[in-house]
Amino acid sequence: MARTLPPVEAIRAEIDALFAEGRDLVEVIEDVARLGARLIIQTAVEAEVDAFLGRARYQRAAAVPSDDEQQAVVRPGYRNGHCPTTVKTTSGPVTVARPKLRGTAEAFASRLFGTGVSRTNTLETLVIASFVRGLSVRDVEGALADALGPEAALSKSTVSTICQAIVTEYDAWCRRDLSGIELDYLFLDASHFKMHDGQRAEPVLAAWGITCDGKPVFVGLSAAAAESTDAWHDFLTDLAGRGLRAPLLLISDGAPGLISAAEQVFPRSLRQRCVIHKCRNVLSKVSAGDQAEVKAAYWDIFDTSTLSEQVEPGQPLVEWVQRRIDAFAETWGGRYPAAVKSLLTDRASLTTYLRFPPEHHKRIRHSNFIERTFGETRRRVKVIGRFPGETSCVSLVWAVLDRAAHGWRGFTMTSKGLRTLQDLRRALLFPPTRLHPAAAATTDSTPETAAA
Repeated sequence: MARTLPPVEAIRAEIDALFAEGRDLVEVIEDVARLGARLIIQTAVEAEVDAFLGRARYQRAAAVPSDDEQQAVVRPGYRNGHCPTTVKTTSGPVTVARPKLRGTAEAFASRLFGTGVSRTNTLETLVIASFVRGLSVRDVEGALADALGPEAALSKSTVSTICQAIVTEYDAWCRRDLSGIELDYLFLDASHFKMHDGQRAEPVLAAWGITCDGKPVFVGLSAAAAESTDAWHDFLTDLAGRGLRAPLLLISDGAPGLISAAEQVFPRSLRQRCVIHKCRNVLSKVSAGDQAEVKAAYWDIFDTSTLSEQVEPGQPLVEWVQRRIDAFAETWGGRYPAAVKSLLTDRASLTTYLRFPPEHHKRIRHSNFIERTFGETRRRVKVIGRFPGETSCVSLVWAVLDRAAHGWRGFTMTSKGLRTLQDLRRALLFPPTRLHPAAAATTDSTPETAAA
């Protein structure tokens, strides 16, 4: 008979199930926020019970270390299931599983719930503060201290237990071995958040990719002071140092520091300039009255749906689209020379994706794979204006992306597409080794010369 999941694990399973439903990402994140409120409260209450009994779930009293300090807090009694308790908040009811104990010498009363809390602004403040500061349960200690105060204070040991488990999980993710990940595509992007008092918004660097099996994978996340070459170089070097191999294609916006660092760390990988970011660059130099027409003409350049039967994917398709760029420049160059110059500057890197399987084109020509998730995170930050610190910021972004990663769609891999990728891999990452001139001369010698 299968063991019933502990309440905390059951809530985590509900969050994972949300991302497997194929629903809109923003809608899913809203549901995650509500489940996250339950997760924080449930985790805190379970930790209270651990502290009250002096031992963890499924741990026997005899197994607890017998030193005087530990022995003093071990109490008789055992867990006896849970009962549902609903707490009303202005955002709706939150139902948690309230632990029941039996055989204790004294009654257990949760400091969070008291003896019978059904509605509390303090509890609601806890939920909001914890989610905004990291719900991601990442900065729980500060949130609990600010929100609960003396009327419902949790013990220091309870807070420490919760925070230590969270920090351990995040730190392990940041140090994990990446040598088992082989990528076809690596997406790089950054989003800016206010995380230091009195300072401008600073970037959080992110990397995610598509493996050779077509599976999505969240690769790395790190805070930085700026999107400089040094910052991106350190970030990518850390990934490579943990075993991440060079991908076939790097997809990014046009940040000079990112491009320079990527070319240094992964010199053999091809690079794709995000066509969405470039569209914004071009339109920023076009009058409002012409923007709709210029935008339509821009996207017509990259519409290859009618060319699939006329032009082979690869270099022939690249050349065809390059001719379209020339036509766009001829049409709009006289009226908007700055916009056309912006387009022509990156023309080569805008069409790199056309060398890859056609079924992947629409998803590898831009770096906006998680832009909506970043946007959702920024929207939450507006509640308080800025994060309380760098740890809270990176933790929240990581928590949202880590959960969202379970619902990211992979890539379809066809037999023809796999052959294309394999050919590119041999040409880019494992090119034939050139023979030494002396060895080549020996190899090229004729039998007569050798005999002589």
